Amino acid sequence: MNGAERILVVILSSALAVFLLLSIVAVILVIKILNHVKKAAEKAEHIADQAGAVTEFFQKAAGPVAIGRFLANIAEAAFQKRSKSKSSKEE
Repeated sequence: MNGAERILVVILSSALAVFLLLSIVAVILVIKILNHVKKAAEKAEHIADQAGAVTEFFQKAAGPVAIGRFLANIAEAAFQKRSKSKSSKEE
């Protein structure tokens, strides 16, 4: 090998070493980013599960609440009717 070939080999081997180092760093960063994305996805899934549980709770509670409102409306109407009849008798 003459001088020019040796210089080319040194330059190419240096470029390859730099490329390999940059590739390793890039792979490590991509792995870290993917781990963060995975954690965020797990948190989002957990929040969605909680929202589903809350929705299920309200669906189960909607029937008794509706009955309670119905009874409250009947009681309110009865009391209003009674108070109107008392006030009309007083006049």
